Amino acid sequence: MILMLMLKMIANVESGPIPEAFKPEFLTLIDGTISLPLNIPGTHYYNGLKARENIISIIRRMIKERRACPSSQPDMLDSLLQIEDSNHKKISDENIIDQVITIIHSGYETVSTTTMMIIKYLHDHPKALQDLREEHLAIREQKQSSTDPINWEEYKTMRFTRAVIFETLRLAAVTNGGMRKTTRDMELNGYVVPKGWRIYLYTRELYHDPILYPEPLSFNPWRWTKDTNLEGHKYFMLFGRGGRLCAGKELAFVVISIFLHYFVTKFRWEEIGECKLVEFPKVRAPNGLFIRVSNY
Repeated sequence: MILMLMLKMIANVESGPIPEAFKPEFLTLIDGTISLPLNIPGTHYYNGLKARENIISIIRRMIKERRACPSSQPDMLDSLLQIEDSNHKKISDENIIDQVITIIHSGYETVSTTTMMIIKYLHDHPKALQDLREEHLAIREQKQSSTDPINWEEYKTMRFTRAVIFETLRLAAVTNGGMRKTTRDMELNGYVVPKGWRIYLYTRELYHDPILYPEPLSFNPWRWTKDTNLEGHKYFMLFGRGGRLCAGKELAFVVISIFLHYFVTKFRWEEIGECKLVEFPKVRAPNGLFIRVSNY
């Protein structure tokens, strides 16, 4: 669902051969990005590079078709094709392709994995599900019709929903940290880190610190409603910090919140079988999270 939403927003694609061809290649690319860089046939890294080549071919065809029928489309690809640099030159196809792959990669896996884990945690914590459902049923009661969409003001009232998303990300962070490169020699706690070194800032354990988060292994979304400063403290780096703050943070919250609104007000669910979760090198359910859905 999330992948289809991304393709809709980027290239106004909802169905057909493009999504069918894109999905398996994209999932292979994701596996390649977190594998050892061994460019040998049969490895995840090798397969990921090949998948990226196939994805580039798909996007090139989309660009070619868009230029052949130059009609305005309400999507990101149309905007990228119209953008000009400071010299009034259109950006290159290579740049457009790189932007599209980056946006889908950063938006798809993070949102889909977080949504899956929310479904898991809500199933295991009925009180949290009850409070979340009450918040969304209260919004629906103000609607004149069951088909009326959510507006921006209503979205901003979803405070407990936001807390559930934060707590899910804290327990099951979809990113372990971030990579930086030193631009000069720097001293850290008496050690000198030379210029040009690449540093990986591993942040996962920050969110399991009992000083920052009492009972850190417990799913407790209420901690975010009781202490509204948690999101702003200097150790909170789930979305980066400063000028590197994730540009898609609020879009991700909107997408997940709207999904939860319709899911919890219209359906109930139960797990089928046992869900095995893996947290390293990324959060995932290798065998899937299977649920049986029924009307609420």
